[in-house]
Amino acid sequence: MWLGLETLPVSLPLLGLLRFRYSHPWPHASPFELAVGRQVLSHNLCTVLKVPHDPVALEEHFRDDDEGPVSNQGYMPYLNKFILEKVQDNFDKIEFNRMCWTLCVKKNLTKNPLLITEEDAFKVWVIFNFLSEDKYPLLIVPEEIEYLLKKLTEAMGGGWQQEQFEHYKINFDDSKDGLSAWELIELVGNGQFSKGMDRQTVSMAINEVFNELILDVLKQGYMMKKGHKRKNWTERWFVLKPNIISYYVSEDLKDKKGDILLDENCCVESLPDKDGKKCLFLIKCFDKTFEISASDKKKKQEWIQAIHSTVHLLKLGSPPPHKEARQRRKELRRKLLAEQEELERQMKELQAANENKQQELESVRKKLEEAASRAADEEKKRLQTQAELQTRFSTELEREKLIRQQMEEQVAQKSSELEQYLQRVRELEDMYLKLQEALEDERQARQDEETVRKLQARLLEEESSKRAELEKWHLAQQQAIQTTEAEKQELEQQRVLKEQALQEAMAQLEQLELERKQALEQYEVAGLTYACAWLFRNSWGVDTSSSEDDATVTDSAVPSKDSYNVSGSIMTPVESVFLDWAFESCRGIGEDTGHRHRVLGDQRFDAVLSALAQAHCCFSHQNPVHSFLACH
Repeated sequence: MWLGLETLPVSLPLLGLLRFRYSHPWPHASPFELAVGRQVLSHNLCTVLKVPHDPVALEEHFRDDDEGPVSNQGYMPYLNKFILEKVQDNFDKIEFNRMCWTLCVKKNLTKNPLLITEEDAFKVWVIFNFLSEDKYPLLIVPEEIEYLLKKLTEAMGGGWQQEQFEHYKINFDDSKDGLSAWELIELVGNGQFSKGMDRQTVSMAINEVFNELILDVLKQGYMMKKGHKRKNWTERWFVLKPNIISYYVSEDLKDKKGDILLDENCCVESLPDKDGKKCLFLIKCFDKTFEISASDKKKKQEWIQAIHSTVHLLKLGSPPPHKEARQRRKELRRKLLAEQEELERQMKELQAANENKQQELESVRKKLEEAASRAADEEKKRLQTQAELQTRFSTELEREKLIRQQMEEQVAQKSSELEQYLQRVRELEDMYLKLQEALEDERQARQDEETVRKLQARLLEEESSKRAELEKWHLAQQQAIQTTEAEKQELEQQRVLKEQALQEAMAQLEQLELERKQALEQYEVAGLTYACAWLFRNSWGVDTSSSEDDATVTDSAVPSKDSYNVSGSIMTPVESVFLDWAFESCRGIGEDTGHRHRVLGDQRFDAVLSALAQAHCCFSHQNPVHSFLACH
């Protein structure tokens, strides 16, 4: 009746529930009430499992006569044919579990007060269905109980008490392989492993474990998201699942704003801070790119790592981490069970071999006892014969003289046979002692083998614990290396930006230095021009009113450095130094002044005289150098 149902996408809780409820009809229920109840259940199953409902087939299978399955075939053939065989993997599993929960909670949930609400009990029940063994009746083994309690303790922020759980396992009923769903709810609800925690903390821990194991929530939390149209930043509650990232207005998940579909082509990249936003990263998909800002660097790194791991699992086609871990634990339990069965089989074979050897030794012992008994009987007979012969010898001595020699030969022969019998008895006794020693050696070897087996089991447990600890250290080291690598990349980016800014500043500095040198050269040329013009005006006595083409300046008009002051004013030390420099610079020019006058013409020469007049005005001040620079 139930062959093949376990392969359908329907959870085992429903199968077990229907098997019990409808293979054993309700007590004190009339056939009409039973039929109505099955019809209602069938309609609800079709609705929840999204199976097309066939009212005609329903009425046909539930007609009230002796030929219908209600009377003689039971409910399960209809359930198999018209509902379970049509189930696809597109129904809401939470609603389906809630319907199963509604059918069985009132009858099975404990009446004792619990520290958790009925909603939390429902979530524990769904987690039990996920972690339980794939066989009926459903049970959760101690290893999975320990895994669940550890997850709850970590979610509550407490420390795991291994000694307390070991004490609980010692008191565990050896006749049972695990706990039922209701016993697990009572264990979590009575607060035995959550002492010191309030109801709200326990409820939040159950909800977090439920989201991870049942809803496949790999990570969730608030982050800022940049809009695609308005380009504004809005806070959203993000939920990461194996192939999608959904974001909502708040963590109550009521107002969904959108999804980010993940596949093996997606990638996530870290972005530098910009526009006042920090901890930025980018999610690149096939058709869109999403820019997101985390609250801090730690959250940013956690989200990048989580999304990268999810995309990597999609590329490998692997299931979520918790489902893969659950499968590995089941495979390990199956392997250990097979090894245990193999050890038991070997022990049974050894025990059977020992029993066979004991039976053989017992057979030899019985044969030795029979041989000893026969030898004793023969000795007794011999003694009786000897006594009879002695009695008869006293009365028939004369008659026996003739056969005395024959009798002595018979006695000698009997003595030889007796000696052989005695020798055989001694050999059998030695063999018996050797067999006893061999049996004792076999017992000692069996004890040694049992000791070695226990030692191997203890070493195996220690190796498993060490391996788990090494795996934790390895994961911690990988996380630290990844964090250090991210910080190194960020520092390298900052160094590159600073080097670019430094190169730009050096280029600007070289440009300024070039402009400064050009300005200094212009200042030197202008100063030389003004000084020469002034010397030319005051020392050579050029007549500015003359515009004749044949006007010349003779060599006698070239002044010395002591005859430049025509006004007869007294030179200051600064004027003397400055005019020494100007005199030395202009001496070579004065020798060719007449030629320049002729070449330049009157108009250009008047411009030079104007410059010389400005230079002469400069030297009429108290500080000629400053006045010269001011005129320039």
